[in-house]
Amino acid sequence: MDRRHLSSTFVFLLFLSFFSEVNSASFKIVNRCRHKIWPGLLSGANTPQLPTTGFLLNPGKSRTVTIPRSWSGRLWGRTLCGLDSTRKFVCLSGDCGSGQVECSGSGAKPPATLAEFTLNGAGGLDFYDVSLVDGYNLPMLIVAKGGKGGNCSATGCLLDLNGACPSELRVARKDGGGVGCRSACEAFGDPQYCCSGAFGTPDVCRPSTYSLFFKRACPRAYSYAYDDTTSTYTCASADYVIIFCPPPYSSQKLFGERKDGAVLPLVNKSMIYISSVHANGASLSGK
Repeated sequence: MDRRHLSSTFVFLLFLSFFSEVNSASFKIVNRCRHKIWPGLLSGANTPQLPTTGFLLNPGKSRTVTIPRSWSGRLWGRTLCGLDSTRKFVCLSGDCGSGQVECSGSGAKPPATLAEFTLNGAGGLDFYDVSLVDGYNLPMLIVAKGGKGGNCSATGCLLDLNGACPSELRVARKDGGGVGCRSACEAFGDPQYCCSGAFGTPDVCRPSTYSLFFKRACPRAYSYAYDDTTSTYTCASADYVIIFCPPPYSSQKLFGERKDGAVLPLVNKSMIYISSVHANGASLSGK
């Protein structure tokens, strides 16, 4: 191979590398929990799976994942994981059923708190949200960094709801400790909670007592299928920090208002749950 061909090959590879960097976003995934978590990532339909789809993240640690700008998908945290008697990797909450640390195209078994993204969507904007439609297992915060356009605001659910979960939705370990809070759709399968069948349109499917439990605690998170107005956020060309178990009070102080001017707190200050007080899940009123 002559020197001119080597030089042109090097320039081409350098261009590809630069083009790839320009057309990618970074997700910095941070574990602020006091225990290990195993983040899982799932690409949406017609979107290739990422090189990593699951990994261990120790307390206080972070990992940055490069994401294509055209990507859509979701990520979540798995907890209380290990090998079962058949040497398969399993988790008590958020398990993806792959039998491995990598989820390899499998999604979270509800209940699980989900961070959902569509990058470079309509108008070149990223669309992102934190969803409790499939239930809840961990506090989570999404923060957009270096973006433009849209409102680029933080969103999430900052409170630990497992201890306050209504008893009929509660998922617990054998020792009684809460590991998740199911959605009413999963718990009861009723179309009015699932927004299906005769309840399959936004004018008919309305918030329920159960979805309001989630909404009052976490005003910016999706609480049921048609909860779009206060739960979808947009930004352009941003990188994202996804924090598990963020400190609620510092986050509230830093990200108390949407950048588009709408007054909407990350935490409803009238509804800070204390697990030992609300262990039976009796309070659905927010008082």
